[in-house]
Amino acid sequence: MTENLSWNAAGEWQADGAWGSGGSARRTFETARWQARLDELCAAHHVPGASLAVLTGGRVHELAGGLLHRGTGVEATTDSVFQLGSIAKTYTATLVMRLADAGELDIDAPVVSVLPEFATADPEATARITTRQLLSHTSGLTCDFTHDSGRGDDCLARYVEASAGVALDCPPGTAVSYSSVGYNVLGRLVEVVTGLTWDEALRTRVLEPLGATRTMTLPEEALRFRAAMGHLGEPGRMPDPAPSWDLMPRSAGPYGRVLASAGDVVKLARMHLAGGVAEDGTRLLSTAAVEAMQHRETDVPDKWTVSSDGWGLGWTLYDWNGTAGYGHDGASIGQYAYLRIVPSAGVAVALLTNGGSARLLYAALMSELLAEFADVTMPQPFAPADAPVAVDWAPLEGVYRRAGVVMTVTAGENGAGHLLYEFVDGMADFSPPLSVDLLPVTGTVFAGTGAGPSFSEDYMPVVFARLSDGTACVYVGMRAAPKVS
Repeated sequence: MTENLSWNAAGEWQADGAWGSGGSARRTFETARWQARLDELCAAHHVPGASLAVLTGGRVHELAGGLLHRGTGVEATTDSVFQLGSIAKTYTATLVMRLADAGELDIDAPVVSVLPEFATADPEATARITTRQLLSHTSGLTCDFTHDSGRGDDCLARYVEASAGVALDCPPGTAVSYSSVGYNVLGRLVEVVTGLTWDEALRTRVLEPLGATRTMTLPEEALRFRAAMGHLGEPGRMPDPAPSWDLMPRSAGPYGRVLASAGDVVKLARMHLAGGVAEDGTRLLSTAAVEAMQHRETDVPDKWTVSSDGWGLGWTLYDWNGTAGYGHDGASIGQYAYLRIVPSAGVAVALLTNGGSARLLYAALMSELLAEFADVTMPQPFAPADAPVAVDWAPLEGVYRRAGVVMTVTAGENGAGHLLYEFVDGMADFSPPLSVDLLPVTGTVFAGTGAGPSFSEDYMPVVFARLSDGTACVYVGMRAAPKVS
């Protein structure tokens, strides 16, 4: 549920619930202690620089440490901006819901009713896909159609045109399957409805009313600020500056390019916690729209790749042993961002980083912060089961396929198995095949090894499930691949 937030007589921004008048979030935030902990964890996990913002007890606390760029020695500060990667999707979703609030867009109408040029490889499926399904990753659209449509204001129109005939990972409405393509289509929907570019619409309809003065979408806008450089390298040592600051085309904006300070990210979270009202009293969203975004549209079989238990309209949904939360993760070239919100405690935490073992930093620091200020116990790191697990490999063995990827699963020895992950068709040159050993977590969940870096520390989650129509599928990277033989 969304808390009703307001300013109290003491000048503190609080909820009508327990956290505003004596819950765990009233614990004092010890700035020096948490600064020391941030610095310690950055050093331990070879993260060059990080910025942290914590909303607790109605107040925002901002910290930063390390370097924005190891080559130049520029220090990270609380006003530094980082690339948010896929956290951009929550901004696009907020913008779409603002248009829905205004009656400018019906999220349950077919996308083609507003965007007739939208087309997938299946005309029947194209006619059924709705904005709601794009928001919740249930449209079936594949994720990885990449196309540089230029720097012009028509980049999204040209992207949608180029994506005509894009593949479906699964039929619409049958499963959750993460799709950046879907969010680019949402960006183009915004443009058609508003008559503005997505960048302009986000700025005027969301960022300016929110007071987010250190949030932007274009590289040239970031030049006004201290901007983080991504870093790359082998685990176990401090990484070096990446060869490029940003590899994404302008059309990637709706799904992957928003830049912000950690404090500005928390402004977005704070507005959602307040039922759609910004700190200055400006209403951006109706309470109904805020609650709809947090409503579970679909369960997520793969609960480990991005720590998700379900998906709402733009938000990743979490269930921490009965405590509900929402947020999102994001990654770009050498930059990793995390946002976690606990509505029952009025707590929001944004952590922005620029390289190294950022996932390990996140796991340690976020666990400690949410335990102290929201009484949340986060899950243990993903890993194989300690005790042997009996696995019936007969229904799991076979070939699974989604756009650009073929996966072949075979049984192995001692309860383990094997996954051959091959890139095909338009992605054939993306990477050599990956040979992955599958170590059981449960009878249908496996920890993949040998696949290189993943979102879950040491192991890549491989999850066997079924679409709603009964078709067997496997999840890798939160993408569903149906079984084909």
